[in-house]
Amino acid sequence: MGMLHVYRFITNHPLNRNHKGQAILRFLKWQITSRLNPDPVIYAFTEKAKLVLERGMTGATGNLYCGLHEFNDMAFLLHFLRPGDTFADIGANVGSFTMLASAHVGAKSLTFEPVAATYAKLMRNVAVNQIEDKVTAYNAAMGSKIGEIDFTNTLDTMNHVAEKGDTKIVKVKVVTLDDIVEHHQVPILLKIDVEGFETEVIKGAENTLNQDALKAIIIELPGAGSRYGYDESKIHDKLLSVNFRAYQYDPIKRNLIPVEQFGTYNTLYVRDLDFVNDRLKHADKIKIRHQEI
Repeated sequence: MGMLHVYRFITNHPLNRNHKGQAILRFLKWQITSRLNPDPVIYAFTEKAKLVLERGMTGATGNLYCGLHEFNDMAFLLHFLRPGDTFADIGANVGSFTMLASAHVGAKSLTFEPVAATYAKLMRNVAVNQIEDKVTAYNAAMGSKIGEIDFTNTLDTMNHVAEKGDTKIVKVKVVTLDDIVEHHQVPILLKIDVEGFETEVIKGAENTLNQDALKAIIIELPGAGSRYGYDESKIHDKLLSVNFRAYQYDPIKRNLIPVEQFGTYNTLYVRDLDFVNDRLKHADKIKIRHQEI
């Protein structure tokens, strides 16, 4: 990510727009201190959740710069989930979403990260937050059938199922969501971020998608599936066929805004709209960086 792009992202972030100078200072301070002292540091993510950060964590350090890196989706999770719910974090990386769900909200999490080194950092966050009783974590990829697959392992948040020409790959275990959910409470919310392999995840979740308990899905559909020969519009059609509809979430107004098609980044799919809206409207306010949402 180029420096100009990073600058624009930080200064245009909803939680930074009125505090741009402070946000840039946080960014510069991290860039300097993480080079002088590369040891991991514990960051107060929310009033209840922590993240262990170190240099090179391009996704997780976005939370340091912006409060909530993926603002709309993270705020939806915080407003929607309740203690006792189950959240499934598919493609967890170091667990930013899982920490919000289980450390801040108190929900249970089923969490999946295939790269061993990243999984170790995920488990470090679980330990720092003392939520071992709430998080069931799998060092595995998710797909349409149980087995193994080649996976990149040096690209941080951009690690993906290996393509022809990829180097520095490892073989990882593959599980299906249906097989996992058979032994757990059905998740009320899914987050799927698997760098183009979403089609295979959905194929392995046929039974779960038909469970009424599942109310919302946050899924990344930026077109990366084409590198594996997948048409992501078929995922959209599949979710519509089981009564989900596509939305964007406005965390400030707590409004779900219908959209006709999936976006170039994350798309939120919701069903049982009255139930979801009721939760969003009645959720406690959350303080992030001295701002309440």
